[in-house]
Amino acid sequence: MTRDLHRLARAAALLTLGGLAWIGANEGHTAEVNFAGSVQLDDLVVPTDDRARDFVFDGFTTELSMKLSVDVSREISAQVKTCYGCHGFELGAAYVDFRPYDALRIRAGRFTPTFGDFPLRHDPANHVTSDKPLPYDMGRMLRLREFNMSILPAPYVDNGLEVSFAQSLGDSVDVDVHAYIVGGLRAGAGATDVDFIQSRSRELYYVDNNSQPTVGGRVAASFYLGPDTALTIGASGMYGTYDPDNRLDLLVLGADLVLRIERWALRVEYLARRTRMDLGSDPAQAFRYGPGSDGRYDPYALKDGFYAETTFPIGDHVELVGRVDGMRRQGNVPIASPLRSESAVLRYTVGGNLRLTDGWRVKLSTELYDFSDFEDELAIHLGVVGAF
Repeated sequence: MTRDLHRLARAAALLTLGGLAWIGANEGHTAEVNFAGSVQLDDLVVPTDDRARDFVFDGFTTELSMKLSVDVSREISAQVKTCYGCHGFELGAAYVDFRPYDALRIRAGRFTPTFGDFPLRHDPANHVTSDKPLPYDMGRMLRLREFNMSILPAPYVDNGLEVSFAQSLGDSVDVDVHAYIVGGLRAGAGATDVDFIQSRSRELYYVDNNSQPTVGGRVAASFYLGPDTALTIGASGMYGTYDPDNRLDLLVLGADLVLRIERWALRVEYLARRTRMDLGSDPAQAFRYGPGSDGRYDPYALKDGFYAETTFPIGDHVELVGRVDGMRRQGNVPIASPLRSESAVLRYTVGGNLRLTDGWRVKLSTELYDFSDFEDELAIHLGVVGAF
């Protein structure tokens, strides 16, 4: 039954985009249809622990991204995208773009809201390591359950409307502004944190859980400092409620910087999410730590993180990568949580890519995890990636 539904969904997507292409052609515009994707097979080994499966998805995992896009006319285009991972098949995008003029884009449907730099390149073929930076990790980090994954797992996909404006200020500066309204992250009643399974699960429907939208946006400026040098600085924000009763709010903020000099690149990002927890009727029975000096329980928890990553190609077939990233959680915790009022993890990564042919490469990386609350661990990733 599930397989038949997947086939039906894919067929419907193809027919829809095919219909849009036919409409564009009949309006005197030659529609351009593109199909692209990438697939990654990764093997994760944790040599420091013989039961790593207790706290990470080790062994083989596969990530797949496929998208079909069509330019209906000079003003209208559409895209449908599917992704596959540990969670099975999911709808990664289904939207229509309208460009009344070149600088303005209006996007409606299901898409990844613009936030930060990394989500723009989250597909397996677009980043140099098998896993994602800790602030954006979606299921590959060690101790993912203890930390409830990351701050904003990429890709974060949602239903809504986004308006984007791009403008060049002379020959050396470009400015991009994005603003959106989406359904928002989700969790059940009485939650103490976001439930990322609810936020992307078709079992609970791809709909808003509280009838109140989340708003957000990003502002970025790119400075072209020379023929082979560019600097991009961006700032992002998102605010809304995530529980069915609209009582628990969250605020996500981010800042990013990307410096490119010829083929060398440096990327730095910082993310922070302030999340309100439901204290319940008797917080003394539900939480590990008592009230503050004012006699009140602080209902907010702060999770923040960063990464600094540099990539350097050597010749046409080898690309080296080094990354330092970290994540920290501050605030009260449920009694059953293994974390403390302040828990953190730092990770140090070195690795590289070997390009076999165009579109095919091998990823190898070694990661050292430095936990504040658990034993330190070593992780090794070996991945094979194909783009088509």
